[in-house]
Amino acid sequence: MQLREGALVLADGSVFEGELIGAEVAGPATGEVVFNTALSGYQEIVTDPSYAGQIITFTYPHIGNYGVNPTDDESRGAFCRGVIVRDLARRESNHRSTGHLSTLLDAHGIPGIAGIDTRRLTRKIRDVGAIPGAFGGEDEATLLTAAQAEPGTDGIDLVADVTTAEPYVFEAAPGAPGRLIVAYDFGIKTTILRQLALLGRVEVVPAGTSADDVLARDPAGVFLSNGPGDPAEVQYAADQIGRLIGNVPVFGICLGHQLVGRALGAGTVKLPFGHHGANHPVKNLVNGTIEITSQNHNFAVDADSFAGLDSSVRMTHVNLNDNVCEGLEVVGERCFSVQHHPEAGPGPHDSRYLFAQFAGML
Repeated sequence: MQLREGALVLADGSVFEGELIGAEVAGPATGEVVFNTALSGYQEIVTDPSYAGQIITFTYPHIGNYGVNPTDDESRGAFCRGVIVRDLARRESNHRSTGHLSTLLDAHGIPGIAGIDTRRLTRKIRDVGAIPGAFGGEDEATLLTAAQAEPGTDGIDLVADVTTAEPYVFEAAPGAPGRLIVAYDFGIKTTILRQLALLGRVEVVPAGTSADDVLARDPAGVFLSNGPGDPAEVQYAADQIGRLIGNVPVFGICLGHQLVGRALGAGTVKLPFGHHGANHPVKNLVNGTIEITSQNHNFAVDADSFAGLDSSVRMTHVNLNDNVCEGLEVVGERCFSVQHHPEAGPGPHDSRYLFAQFAGML
């Protein structure tokens, strides 16, 4: 790998020197800089569409040591703006590996920068929140201008960049029931589709699909996927979800959870630096158990807004780190959603029971 000198500059003027990796792109790479605390699963993280508009900082210092392979891709491509690592492994070693992380970045046109003091950068993000940044081989003044011109993820419909253009079918797994599940693609992950395929045949539809179109397919249930960006900018989907609730079982994850909240009249808020990692403790308020969860989001349902909602809407899960709403349900309407990722690709499987809970509603 031929390394090239470069730098990362944040919108507040902070400078981090490093070496450029991955795809060579014209001009600086810009985006909202966030950090992920997972110890492994870098391929799944890079190919998660929920990172559209963002530059991913890996807090684990040694990245790339077990390589990459086609099976672990979470989508048809990569939608993040770039990756930041401390130490990129020079060679990979794993029986499943078919290439180096740099190969994956090159294939998807994703630039990166290595040799960064990611501890210092993570502390900065924790102090000031997710912040626009730019990196590349340009001079610091050029990078600072680019960083300060980056709008971040507020007030932008990033779902439009990642959703499927046309409906498609993800076939049921062998032995799965012969029923239909319609899945809205707001940036859906392949691991989620594999879990849903255990429950039946899955028809994946674009984010802008109407409730009438969905109901005309006569599904046993409707799934609302994860996705990137500001849920307030995807109100068109929340409006259709409101028409589905009460007519068909509904299960939402991550952005899908936020859109369920908005469909029911709850507000959404942006968190200071979001939840990105595979070790977040969540309490199930229904049975009192604690789950260690995988998370990836910068926005959340406003827990304070529940006071103004119908009494049938209740919070079911809470994040033990900061009391963020991690789940809700509509009692009597076969509708529930969670902020965390029960499919966990990567991450622990403590919450996979939620797919069985959805199956029980179908």
